[in-house]
Amino acid sequence: AEGHPDATEIFERAVAMDSRISLATVYRTMRVLEESGAIQRHAFGGGPARFEEARRAHHDHLIDLDTGEVIEFKSDRIEAIQEEIAARLGYEIVRHRLELYGRKVRRR
Repeated sequence: AEGHPDATEIFERAVAMDSRISLATVYRTMRVLEESGAIQRHAFGGGPARFEEARRAHHDHLIDLDTGEVIEFKSDRIEAIQEEIAARLGYEIVRHRLELYGRKVRRR
């Protein structure tokens, strides 16, 4: 699925295809997919767990606090700054996750 659906959204999509599927089945399946490395779980702002395909190219997230929309972005500049900071502190980055939370600026 595109985007970052939560278990309820996935359940609704699954039930539309097969009414015998339960929410518990969705949760178990998502856990298995996460353990296998096929998907990543996110808990943006402490909200419900949301999922995305794990094999996609690295990217970061901006979460709209008013709508809950998750916007993906990539910045070579941010990546370089993170590498620079880690190196200065004597570390090599193995993995990281960047989440920004904001509200859309309203133009007058």
